[in-house]
Amino acid sequence: MTNRLVKTMNGRQRSAEGTAYAILFAIGTCHLLNDMIQSVIPALYPLLKDKYGFTFAQIGIITLVFQTTSSVLQPFVGQYADRHPQPYSLAAGMCFTLLGLVALAFAPGFAPILLSVALIGCGSSVFHPEASRVAQMASGGRKSLAQSIFQVGGNGGSAVGPLLTALIVIPFGQHAVGWFALAALVAVALLVRIGRWYAGMIAAIRSRRAQRAAAAGTLPKATVRAAMGILVLMIFSKYFFNACMTSYFTFYLIDKFGVSVQQSQYCLFAYLSAFAAGTLLGGFMGDRYGRKYVILFSILGAAPFTLAMPYTGLGWTIFMAVMSGLVIASAFSAIVVYATDLMPDKVGMVAGIFFGLMFGLGGIGSAFFGWLADATSIDYIFKVSTWLPLMGVIAFFLPDVRPGRAA
Repeated sequence: MTNRLVKTMNGRQRSAEGTAYAILFAIGTCHLLNDMIQSVIPALYPLLKDKYGFTFAQIGIITLVFQTTSSVLQPFVGQYADRHPQPYSLAAGMCFTLLGLVALAFAPGFAPILLSVALIGCGSSVFHPEASRVAQMASGGRKSLAQSIFQVGGNGGSAVGPLLTALIVIPFGQHAVGWFALAALVAVALLVRIGRWYAGMIAAIRSRRAQRAAAAGTLPKATVRAAMGILVLMIFSKYFFNACMTSYFTFYLIDKFGVSVQQSQYCLFAYLSAFAAGTLLGGFMGDRYGRKYVILFSILGAAPFTLAMPYTGLGWTIFMAVMSGLVIASAFSAIVVYATDLMPDKVGMVAGIFFGLMFGLGGIGSAFFGWLADATSIDYIFKVSTWLPLMGVIAFFLPDVRPGRAA
C-alpha cells in the first residue's frame, strides 16, 4: 500500500488505484468518533437546563466557549502542519477530548462545564486541520470525494451522538457521559496507526512542496481574495442556520408540539442523519460537476425547505428539516476543496480556517440565537434563521474552477 501511495504523491493523482480508501475510511471513522463525542454537548442541553436551571443565554455561552476553543487554534495548527507535519498530533489532540469528556461527566456546575467543553474544543482544534490534510494526501486526486468521506464521518457522528444521548445519558443522567470515553480510546488507537502511515509519507510530502507552491497563484490575488470572502459568507449562512437547528431544534419541537425530550432527540437525529447523507452526495457531485455549482445548489437550494418549516405541522416540520439538512450539508466539502484549489500550497491552513469558521460561527450563532430566544421566543428565532440560506445566491459570483482544469 505504501509504495502505491508514494506513486500517487509523485504524480499518479488521477488513478483510481492511487486513492487510499483504507486510510480515508480510518480517518473518517475517527472523525465519526470525534464528532459523536462533540455532539453529546448540545444533546445534553435539555438535561443540563433542567438540572441546573440554566437560561437560554447560558446554554448559548456553553456552545460559544466550546466552539471558540474549537475554532481559534485551527488555522494556526494547520499553518504549522503545512511547514512541520506532526503525524502523532492527531492522537495527542484526541487525548484532550478524552480528558474533557471525563470532566464533563462529573462537572458540578456552570464553570466546570465551561472548562470541560473547552478541553473537548481544544482536542477538536488539533484534530480537524491535520485530519483534513491526511484525507487530501490519501485522495489520489479525487479530492471532493476524499473530503466528503472524511466529512461524512463527522456528520454521521454528529447524528449518532444525540441518539446515544437519548438512549444512554437522558435515562441515566450526566455521569453516563463517561461511557463515551470508550469511543475516545478507540479513536486514539486508530490515530496512532494513521500517524505511522502519515510519518512514512512525510518524505513524499516534502518532495511535492515545490510543485504545490508552483501551482499556487494561478488566479489573480484579487480574485482569490474575493472568492475566499464569498466562501466565508457561505459558511456564515450555512452554520448560523445549522447552529439554530442543532442547539434549539429540540426546544422548538418541545415548545410548539409538546413532544418529550427523548422524542425531540430522535427528531434531531433524523435531521443530522440527513445532514450526513448530504455530505457524501456533495463529494460525488463536486468531482463530477464542479464545486461552484454544488455550493450554489446546496445553500440556495435549501431555502424552499427552510422557509416552509416554521409554518407546518409536526410531520411536515420533520420532513422539511430532513430535506434542508440533506441539501445544505453538501456544501462544506465543496467549500473546503474549492478553497484549497485556490491556495494549493496551504492545505492545512485553509482547512484550519474553514473548520475554525465552521465551529466559531456555529458558536456565535448559538449564543446569538440563545440571547434572541430569551428576548423573544423559540418560534421567532426559527422564523429568522430560515431566511439565511437565501444568501446562497452570492455563490453565482464565484469563479468557475472545475475539477481537472487549471485555474
